[in-house]
Amino acid sequence: MTQAKINGDIVSQRALWVRRMIVSLEALPRDKTKFLSHPNNVAAAESYLRRALEALFDLSRHILAKKFAYPTAEYKEIAEGLLEKKIIKKKERDLLRRMAGYRNRMVHFYHEITPEELYDICRHQLDDISALLDTILKRMNHNRK
Repeated sequence: MTQAKINGDIVSQRALWVRRMIVSLEALPRDKTKFLSHPNNVAAAESYLRRALEALFDLSRHILAKKFAYPTAEYKEIAEGLLEKKIIKKKERDLLRRMAGYRNRMVHFYHEITPEELYDICRHQLDDISALLDTILKRMNHNRK
């Protein structure tokens, strides 16, 4: 694989997608009883969260492939590549690996994900996704100069 130019449109579109999914997650009922009382809230949360994570990983895979000619097949490999290329730090790599594992659970072990678990993520962990996105974008913009 050879290096190529990062497609700014892809990066922007994926970043916007992540942000839109987070806004949608934040719009779900904040009250736990209300959130859990309607199955559509749980289904929406699962869909928005999975799509936010997938867009974050797609954006990161694009950066690794184009800027560094670093191919990845697995989401957890993306976290390792970003660390190796000094886009993220070890703590962020660990967090991204956990996100990759959770995304895989959502896709392959969806029947094990509980509504309470999704509620907890929506209320307490969305900032982690935003912070990782911001870090990746900031470091990529810094590296372009």
